[in-house]
Amino acid sequence: MPEAYIVEAVRTPVGKRGGGLSGVHPADLGARVLRALVERAGIDPAAVEDVVFGCLDTVGPQAGDIARTCWLAAGLPEEVPGVTVDRQCGSSQQAVHFGAQAVMSGTCDVVVAGGVQNMSQVPIAFAGRRAAEPLGLTQGPYAGSKGWRARYGDQPVDQFHGAELIAEKWGITREAMEEFALRSHQRALRAIDEGRFARELIAYADVTTDEGPRRNTSLEKMAGLQPLVEGGRLTAAVSSQVSDGASAVLLASERAVREHGLTPRARIHHLSVRGEDPIRMLSAPIPATAYALKKTGMSIGDIDLVEINEAFASVVLAWLEETGADPSRVNVNGGAIALGHPLGATGTKLMTTLLHELERTGGRYGLQTMCEGGGQANVTVIERL
Repeated sequence: MPEAYIVEAVRTPVGKRGGGLSGVHPADLGARVLRALVERAGIDPAAVEDVVFGCLDTVGPQAGDIARTCWLAAGLPEEVPGVTVDRQCGSSQQAVHFGAQAVMSGTCDVVVAGGVQNMSQVPIAFAGRRAAEPLGLTQGPYAGSKGWRARYGDQPVDQFHGAELIAEKWGITREAMEEFALRSHQRALRAIDEGRFARELIAYADVTTDEGPRRNTSLEKMAGLQPLVEGGRLTAAVSSQVSDGASAVLLASERAVREHGLTPRARIHHLSVRGEDPIRMLSAPIPATAYALKKTGMSIGDIDLVEINEAFASVVLAWLEETGADPSRVNVNGGAIALGHPLGATGTKLMTTLLHELERTGGRYGLQTMCEGGGQANVTVIERL
């Protein structure tokens, strides 16, 4: 089967809610990484055959096929099309999967995969609420479905509920989650201070670094926060941050690498996606990782670095327990608890960081996974070249 290579990967800094990127139109955020991507790769942008972008809540400034809008806002060739995909939090990771599949099938030779989200302007789940209100609905996309109700009843479909169910099922204490969250901030701050993100970041105006990590956080401060759900274990401190940002990777075939004089930095080793209980919702990375390792014939010990999205601390801690992964290889530069989670952009943000960290450390294999709405999880394994 033909190979799909990662040639370049870039991201903006992640802005916090109401921060330095909050007033930027999502199309301009996406345009920033797209221009940088083609410039860094040294490829004629007209050679790109498709732009696949992840984005959730595609209303307002994120409506109208934001992938296409970002490309045009970047001043890039009009003949290059774009398509926007929604696999919830894994949308831009799925964009990589679609792009790599196009290359591996021989359908395309050069594809851009990425994502963008401005959560300051369009809050999470806004599209569902906006559509439900005129209809007198209260449960967004699930309300009114006889089939859904027959299967799942009136159980809450909510990420906070799902994260609490995981903490309960795996016996994860609030204290353990707060310790994990503190490590996320410490690792992120170390990465920033050591310049580990310097090569992957593209500044936007005067926003030059990730805004989320907190230098003054502590276990004592975390212990004083109120639970997100009454009687629950989770607080804002052990949850991913509301964020703004964009990211993108350039995927190319062997023929494109040769014809355009490109330098491949990694190859796509494996792509898969699995689903499980949509009520618990966020535990799908566990069976998805097991499935990917079985398909590849690899063990978790073969993986040099892991990026698993820190939607909530309970998600990662349960995954660590079930997979037996070495925590020192997982989210080594912090995760979404510290760095933020700009929904549609997070997938290729994590892949950008994974690629650069493999290069920095000399690791060979990197695995990326993340929980997604509907009880789903993508898994991508890349091999550094």
